[in-house]
Amino acid sequence: MIAGGKQRPRRSFESTVAMWLSDPGFTYMLGFMLINVEFLINLFIIKGVNYTEIDWKAYMQEVSGFLNGTHDYMELKGDTGPLVYPAGFVYIFSALYYATRQGTNILFAQYIFVLFYSINLYLVFSIYDRTLKCPPYVLLFMCFTSYRIHSIYVLRLFNDPVAMLILYLAIVFFLKKNWVVGSIFFSLAVSVKMNVMLFAPGLLVLMLYETGIAKTFYLLSICASIQLGLAAPFLMENPTGYMMRAFDFSRTFMFKWTVNWRFLPEEIFSDVQFHIALLALHLIVLLLFASYKWRKSFTSLLSLIDFRTNMKPSGRLALTANQMVTVLFTSNFIGMCFSRSLHYQFYIWYYHTIPYLLWSTDYSSPMRLLLFGIIEMCWNTYPSTDMSSYGLHACHLLILIGLWRSSTSVLMAHRRVAPAAKVAVVDKKDK
Repeated sequence: MIAGGKQRPRRSFESTVAMWLSDPGFTYMLGFMLINVEFLINLFIIKGVNYTEIDWKAYMQEVSGFLNGTHDYMELKGDTGPLVYPAGFVYIFSALYYATRQGTNILFAQYIFVLFYSINLYLVFSIYDRTLKCPPYVLLFMCFTSYRIHSIYVLRLFNDPVAMLILYLAIVFFLKKNWVVGSIFFSLAVSVKMNVMLFAPGLLVLMLYETGIAKTFYLLSICASIQLGLAAPFLMENPTGYMMRAFDFSRTFMFKWTVNWRFLPEEIFSDVQFHIALLALHLIVLLLFASYKWRKSFTSLLSLIDFRTNMKPSGRLALTANQMVTVLFTSNFIGMCFSRSLHYQFYIWYYHTIPYLLWSTDYSSPMRLLLFGIIEMCWNTYPSTDMSSYGLHACHLLILIGLWRSSTSVLMAHRRVAPAAKVAVVDKKDK
């Protein structure tokens, strides 16, 4: 009721739906419904679409060697070649080996990956709910438009989704400012697959800014200790073999599987000089963003490692969720743009970050959705073509330009605020 005894007009069904789809405040509610719908969709996919064997059998062969007592990484291999993932992968997939009758119960393995998919969505939606960057209807496109992502999970059983699930869990803890637990899960994610390291440059900047040099060193020591602890059985047997296999940065990719460089001659694709050029571009663009989008200048970036001023930071505004997610997702995206090769399962490395990055640009919503759709088409083109690779690079370039030109500020300034005012200022800026 309102003044005068008149009844407040009720919202129409259409206006209520429009509000749910457009107001970021309803992200959590819509996300909860989508998780349940997606759970059922994945079950229907398992029932209606045949499983395709690609790497699962090889995973099981690799971990069976470990379970049979082989701790020399040079001796662990499967049908697709030697084991090339860090130790965390071995332990997680050893558990899956036992849970699925030595890897033979594919159907049960698929059900486990449905659970992984649901948990991953929950974590991603939690991140989006904290940032309130995107309208909730974007989640509909994220869930219902990508056959490739569903396939990576429940029809292929790749290890990439496992690594990304743990990574998103780490980010949730980072957003809660629980840097220790976040670092633990970040290191665990790296121990499953090395692609997670693409987030590391951005994470390092965040750690240095928020916690200072002393605590950053402590957090990095936690990450290193976890890697050493997980790898201990293999390091004691053959430390050189473990480092060569688990952290092989010179690994050769097969041209027939590339999604992003199909238009190149194979000899250029395999050329070491081409790989060095991509690495150089990666570092240059990363440095530019770190210096002029995440900080004021290169000098202010270097100030983060100045022992005289940044051992224990004080008088700074706390980082907002949007600042943290923008830096982390951009760091990973830059790495994807200059990757030596992207295989189809690598789509999961950045798929759930794309909407956030698009809504961090100043493009119109139709333009954002168009770019998202073209990226999806490029990844769904099998085998990849010159046109699909060109299209993917064009979309990546437009997103990079949009992020660079965006009015969204990720600048982390050294403003001093009164302790009582700090939380209020941060919350207002985050919204």
